[in-house]
Amino acid sequence: MKRSLTAKIALVAMTVMVALFAFAPATFAQEEHGEEVAAADDGGNGLGKGLMAVGAGLAVGLAGLGTGNAQAGVGAGGTGAIAEKPEVFTNVLILFAIPETIVILGFVIGFMLFGKI
Repeated sequence: MKRSLTAKIALVAMTVMVALFAFAPATFAQEEHGEEVAAADDGGNGLGKGLMAVGAGLAVGLAGLGTGNAQAGVGAGGTGAIAEKPEVFTNVLILFAIPETIVILGFVIGFMLFGKI
């Protein structure tokens, strides 16, 4: 069975999400135990902070990939629609801006996680 590139990317993204959810309890448990445990281990730079940094990077990166994929389809279809009917430009522009909110939310989540590091 031959898989498309989109299916492979979706499979990798789901695998990463499952792995992050598996490590999330360890991240939050380490944050709850106080600074004395983290300071005694490695100067306060524990596994929790590293996983939060990875999560922030994944939030921004995967949101960017998803936005690019969505805007590619909307842009291609929108270009054809505008070529046939120029009066649909406003609708295409709005439809082109909607996927951009995904990457903006990815940046917000990334900054929220980065603020906890």
